[in-house]
Amino acid sequence: MRPKWEKPGFCYPVKNMRIALLSEKYPPDPGGLAASVHRLAQLLLTAGHQVQVFAPHDTPESPRVSIGGVDVQRLGVLRRTDDTLAEWFNTLIAHHRSQPFDVLHAYYVTQLAFVGVYAGRTLGLPTIVSARGNDLDRAVFDPAKTAQVVYALQQADAITANSRDLVRKAQALAPTRSVQLIPNGVDAQHFRPAPRDEQLAQSLGLAGRSVIGFVGEARSKKGLASLLIAYRSVAQQRPAVLLLVGGVRRDDKELLKVFQKQQPDLPIVVVPYTTREALPAYYNLIDVLVLPSLRDGLPNALLEGMACECAVVATTAGGIPDAVRDGETGRLVAPGDTGALAAAIIDLIDDAELRQRLGQAARATVLRDFTLDQELEKNLALYQALTAA
Repeated sequence: MRPKWEKPGFCYPVKNMRIALLSEKYPPDPGGLAASVHRLAQLLLTAGHQVQVFAPHDTPESPRVSIGGVDVQRLGVLRRTDDTLAEWFNTLIAHHRSQPFDVLHAYYVTQLAFVGVYAGRTLGLPTIVSARGNDLDRAVFDPAKTAQVVYALQQADAITANSRDLVRKAQALAPTRSVQLIPNGVDAQHFRPAPRDEQLAQSLGLAGRSVIGFVGEARSKKGLASLLIAYRSVAQQRPAVLLLVGGVRRDDKELLKVFQKQQPDLPIVVVPYTTREALPAYYNLIDVLVLPSLRDGLPNALLEGMACECAVVATTAGGIPDAVRDGETGRLVAPGDTGALAAAIIDLIDDAELRQRLGQAARATVLRDFTLDQELEKNLALYQALTAA
């Protein structure tokens, strides 16, 4: 079944718009933020709108490139933060004067959102900021960023968040503002259950063991330490292998290295950054998808795995409970509770019928509540309301 916007003759009741998307990350940068803003950019393009993405990269240069048909202006990073932000501000002003935008939409409420809202108010353009996770979970506690985060939330024309947890946090920082919930969507035609790729499993050395999987960039905030400790407990009781798809963040590679040195007999397979096109094959190798986040928004990997009918064990962090109901669409444990995490994994390893039931219910939840149509429609409705005001 094709999404609405791909059906012949279908069109949204909004004018063609030129939208500036501002994001701290954009592909080929890894991570959920990059994937999410790229997904929205592609949805908007397919629906007939013009999109210009602005995203920093780690040199003073500011190249302009096309990625997947999206026009991406990379923003240089200078030695001084104030010079950097001033340059970003001037870049947005210059682009608008050359080819005017209808909306400035900042994905992630930190320095670039501050610059975007400031530029929007200077130009008289409607602005939106979208809370995604680390912005209100961590960056807001950085004294150098707090004032900018609060300004962006208080002065933007609209605020969105992808989880109920982030809605509450945004309102705590801007108590007079309303915040609209717009959950992540997932392409359930691409991420879907499929037969296990035995050749891929053999090439990774997964045969004969239950596969405990983690998808995404493994790192501290995603609960890497909890995952390793729980895996050790599980592997002492059941034949299992840990599959990490998406690599390990540079700062956390030492943790994995030390663990492997201490536990040389425990198999761990690390697959580096993998394209979206290849990911479903890996999800369909996994017996139990484990997302032991300490802090999180609404992880793309969670929804993708659910769409592939993976049996999920996750924590109650952030927006995860928006999608996972304990015992109905997966299993939930408290962040950092490695004993409960290991026990839930073992329960699912031992019960194939339970894995199947939870996986099927998980996919049904995605098809009902986390579709691309819904994500696009809610963003377009917001753009229309702001540009019609």
